[in-house]
Formats: sequence, structure tokens, C-alpha cells
Amino acid sequence: MKAMLIDFGSTFTKVTLVNLDPPGLIGTSRAPTTTQTDLMEGLNKALEAFSPEQLKGITVKKACSSAAGGLKIVAIGLVPELTVKAAREAALGAGARVLAAYAYTLTAEELEEIKKLDPDLLLLAGGTDGGDSKTILANAARIAESDLSVPVIVAGNKAAGAEVQEILKDKVARVVVTKNVMPDIGILAVEPARRAVRDLYLEEITRAKGLDQIQEQVGLAMPTPLAVMKAGEFYSKVSKEEVVIVDVGGATTDVHSFSEGGPKRGGCILKGLPEPFIKRTVEGDLGMRVSLNSLLEVLTEEQLLADLPFTADVSEIRDYTGRVTRSRWSLAINEREKCFDRSFAAACIREALRRHAGSLTESYTPEGKLWIQRGKDLTETGILIGTGGALVFADDPRDLLRAGLRLDKTLSLTPRQPQLMLDQKYTLYAVGLLADAFPEAAEVLLQETLVQLGRYEC
Repeated sequence: MKAMLIDFGSTFTKVTLVNLDPPGLIGTSRAPTTTQTDLMEGLNKALEAFSPEQLKGITVKKACSSAAGGLKIVAIGLVPELTVKAAREAALGAGARVLAAYAYTLTAEELEEIKKLDPDLLLLAGGTDGGDSKTILANAARIAESDLSVPVIVAGNKAAGAEVQEILKDKVARVVVTKNVMPDIGILAVEPARRAVRDLYLEEITRAKGLDQIQEQVGLAMPTPLAVMKAGEFYSKVSKEEVVIVDVGGATTDVHSFSEGGPKRGGCILKGLPEPFIKRTVEGDLGMRVSLNSLLEVLTEEQLLADLPFTADVSEIRDYTGRVTRSRWSLAINEREKCFDRSFAAACIREALRRHAGSLTESYTPEGKLWIQRGKDLTETGILIGTGGALVFADDPRDLLRAGLRLDKTLSLTPRQPQLMLDQKYTLYAVGLLADAFPEAAEVLLQETLVQLGRYEC
């Protein structure tokens, strides 16, 4: 009995073949994703790497996808630091990319912005249970009056759910009402909304993106980021460690953390909403190909030049980035260009970790100095896993991860002394696809793909 696990990525389509009984890795393959024609073309090309014998006896087929732009969501809530943040957490935890988030009552200008963003769905929240319902009702009415036809998931004040559904009925593609993402002040309850996002993705959005053929032929199970998240959750349980995954891609850099993230030092007070144990962030301006121009705007060419082991000028970096962004499958062709890519990747890792982790600020009171923590404290993370093509195919992934962990801001609560590991077979997505139904095979696949790179000492 065998399983075929497939990831239709934005750049490459990856295939992992696994024996289920007894569990073991058969092999992996990849080919460029054929988003411009038919996704099955790229899959069939990847399958050419396997022998007919290897392809016999496949009884399980599961796929995930971030092709066609992945799953794109706009989150709408009441207060930026409360229901808007809760809605973002729900969307990101479902494997989506949050294009934008809006608070309070939507304006005409904001509705126009949302139309231009062209999301796959809206996540509409607002108000605790028994709290404000005026705002979510007003936003529902404005969405109904607009030309937005995308599905809407309603995850706000439960007292307003039925009325919101009635307002949006026949005005948008579909309305799904689920439990409030923040039923009370300071309480996150994002799992029902996450499930609703995933179900809607499989039922509605795959068809809208032209992925219905994939759904029928190989069983599209979830967005790729959700598969990686499930792999991280599974490994955190198996290892009984706090785990962070850094996934450096062509379009985004994702960070997943699996920890409580509470204060680790004395005299520290946590401010803001509690962080979820499983947290994901997506940085759409930090990528190795599609988002490379955005990366240069965030970090400046001068910063990247400073990390190079040789002298280069800005025009050389611009020439290289121009070539590789025009063709997302372009690879570095000499050692200088490989150094550019290493500098880009280290910058993506460093900045994405900084944004994902919490931070400390000093506060002085009559009783003395206090530390104020916002976000997750990841300083005692036991394991940091690197994945994504930039790391998996790097000449020295260990040095690349170490460079990405270098602290620019000492009050950022990023990992300090984690055990570094690499997803060397590029199969974390496959672990996530297997974890629920075939945990023994998933654990064996983890052992096959994760290689230790040593401990980082900050």
C-alpha cells in the first residue's frame, strides 16, 4: 500500500511517494508548476522521475496547493488589536494569505481597495458575544451593496449572525456563519473559523481557481501552508519541544511557531491578546523570486550589499534581480549570484522571524523597571526547522540559518539557542498530509527528511 503526496507550489510541483505498510519513503521528484496551462502537465512531468514499478500499488492520493496565488483573504473586524487580530489569526491558521485587514465601519474607499485586491473570500468579524453588533451589521450591509461577489465567512457577535446572513443572502457567492473568533475580551476561539475557511476553500474556491480537476483526480486536501503547519504541530507533539518552522519561498516567507510563548523572564508583563499556541505569519514582501523587488524595498540594497563576502555595486544586484524576477524558475549561474541568493535568503529569514516573534520594551514605575512583552517569546525554542527551496537546495543551509538568526535588535524575542534542522527531502508538506490518517508513516517520513545541523548559539 502506497501514498502519493503532491504539492502544487507557486513555482514547483513536488511529489513524494511513501510506503504505508511498512512505512518508508520511496522517493521524491519535482517539476515546474504549469499554472499558465494545465497543472496536470507539471504533475505528469514530475511523475516521469519514478519507475512504473514505483508507481504501482498507490491507494492513497492527497494534494495541497499554493498555486494560482494560494488562498487570499481580507479580514474585517471591529478593533484593530482585538477582533481584527483574531480574524487574521483564524485566516492565517487556515493556510491563507491575508491581503489586508480593516477595522471599524468600512468606507467606500476601503471597499474599492478590497475589490482591487481581488480576494478569494472575506472573513467578517466584529464584536464579542453580547457586545457590539452595530458595526458588523453595517459592514454586512456595505458589502451587500457593493459589487463584491466572493464568499463571506461570518465569525463575529453570535447575536448578529442570522441577521448578517440575511443581509448578505443572494448578494455574495456564499455566506457561512461560524462561531465568534473572539467571544469575550481577551479570548481567542479561532478553530471554528479556521475549519470554515478550509471547508470553503475545498468546496468553492478550488473551483473558482480552476483547481477542481486537481480535486477530482488527486484529492486536494488543503492549502500548502496548512499542510506544513500540520507537520509542525505533529512534530511538536512527537518531540515534546517548542518548534519554529521557517519556510522561505519564491513569493513569501512563512513562519510557524508551536509554543505558548509566555514571558520567560521575571519582572515581565504580557500586553495585548494572548497568542495562539499554533501561530503562522506570512510575509508577502519577503520572497526569493516573485517578491524580490519588495524585499529590496524593505531591506534596502545597501543592507544586502553589507552581508556579501565581496564588493559589489547596486547595479549588479539590480541586474540579477531583474533577470530572476522575470523568470521565477531562474537559478544562480555563478558563485557571485549564489552569494546574492544567500544574502536574500538570510534577510528573509531574519526579518520574517523578527516580525513573527514578540518584543520587549522597558517601562518604569514607582516600584522600579518592568519589561512589557508584546507577542510570543520564542527565545527558548528547542528546535528551528528550515524548509523552502532557498534552504533545501542551499550549499550550506546551516550557515544560512545561522545568518538568519543573527540578532539585529536585542529586544526581539526570536530563538536564541535552537537545535537547527533542515527539511532535506523537502517533504514537510507530505508529513502534514499524512499526519491525521497515517501517523506512523508521517513519523517515519519526519525521520527521513529532518537532518540536524547543530545548535545555534546566540
